[in-house]
Amino acid sequence: MKNTVLFGIIGIVQIPKPRRKGVSYMIKQNAPFDQLPKEINPAFQELKVLKHLNAAGFRKKFGFTCAYLFRLVFVLMFHQKNWFRLLESNKGETFPGKDAVYRFLNHGGYAWRRFLLSLSGDTIARIEPLTSSNRETALIFDDSMYSRNRSKAVEMLARFKDHATGAFYKGFRMLTMGWSDGHSFVPMDFALLSSAKSGINGMADGIDKRSHGYKRRQEAFCTAPQVIAAMLDRALKAGVSASYALMDSWFTHAPLIQEIIRRGLHVIGMVKNDNKRYLVNGKRLSLKELYAASPRVEGKNRNILRLIRTSLAPGIPVVVVFVRHRSRKNEWLALLSTDLSLTAQDIIRIYRMRWDIEVFFKCAKSLLRLQNEFQGRSYDLLVSHTTIVFSRYILLAWQHRQSTDARSFGGLFYLLCDEVGSLDWALALQQLLDLIHEVAAKAGKKLSALIQRQLQEWIAALPNYIKAYLPISCCES
Repeated sequence: MKNTVLFGIIGIVQIPKPRRKGVSYMIKQNAPFDQLPKEINPAFQELKVLKHLNAAGFRKKFGFTCAYLFRLVFVLMFHQKNWFRLLESNKGETFPGKDAVYRFLNHGGYAWRRFLLSLSGDTIARIEPLTSSNRETALIFDDSMYSRNRSKAVEMLARFKDHATGAFYKGFRMLTMGWSDGHSFVPMDFALLSSAKSGINGMADGIDKRSHGYKRRQEAFCTAPQVIAAMLDRALKAGVSASYALMDSWFTHAPLIQEIIRRGLHVIGMVKNDNKRYLVNGKRLSLKELYAASPRVEGKNRNILRLIRTSLAPGIPVVVVFVRHRSRKNEWLALLSTDLSLTAQDIIRIYRMRWDIEVFFKCAKSLLRLQNEFQGRSYDLLVSHTTIVFSRYILLAWQHRQSTDARSFGGLFYLLCDEVGSLDWALALQQLLDLIHEVAAKAGKKLSALIQRQLQEWIAALPNYIKAYLPISCCES
């Protein structure tokens, strides 16, 4: 301690210890806002989110840890705050400055894809025991617009056409892969695709070509089939299994279908009414001609019109199902399946699982603040924040599964099944008869006689093989 005189006032000032070279001093990180809500914290701990973050190599030499900054950004949405309002609040001084958070999100060396794949793979491994082995699982592929219409200087910004509305927008194509068992949807991987032809801004200068950020920038200029094949390879390498790959009409092309089949998955997807050719009896037919050549499906379901087995031009055997258009009754839609063993009803039922990814897109943009929470210009920030939004959805999906699936209630379901399975049916029947006799003994004479008479009549009507397991006294009339 040292006494100092400043403007005539004696005070005591603590002289800080000098920093030693090579020693990192961590900042105290106990802000109350960093605590997750009590509804979210159990799932956050159960999925070991921070453990997956650490396993992916997220580390800093000084300042606030990556785990602290990640959780701080992760929890913003659950407290109904954005980053600006948080810093403007009464407790704003207790949180790290804007620069610390943005340096974390803009860092190009962090393996965000590795973290997301690790978290999603572990979540799927927890969900699979809750799913019947007879139930189909699928990897779903789809793209959605990542809009940045008000931006001008965002890195690798491009102009795209929204195929749903036909309007043009500035931003990226967010190509996403997710896993579904028909009940839970888990997003696993994504790519923010740019365009070399319609690009507005290019890649920033000075990016380390060895970094993960540079690899994702290179990926942004690849075609969608190339990115899907790479996503599928990473998922299979991580140990994720699925029976089918589901996609809409923008991806059901023969080369991509071949690549997916080579990796051991069947493909179910909608087919465009274009000039794609199908082989029938040595003839090449368009989709309209294929519809005319297909036999009608007779049955109670009037929405299933026709079905035919055919082959795509490269020689891929497929089943094509024609169904009635929901909003335009005079028109039809076509579904393609490489699994020839499925019926028309099964193809439609499995393809319905693809709707899970549409629900995910809606939830991520409307509720989880995708593309709106941070307005940075760096491509690395877009990737990091999108990953955090995906991890929020994974946590909510797991929590929803825990709260709605009866088999997840602390193993109670399995214990009950074991108890019921160990109870012999003959013993159970005998216990039921003993209970009836006990009730009859406590009733009045008239009621007791009535119960006994009805019981004897019921026993007399039983098959002989059941009577053989009952005591003789019960079988006597």
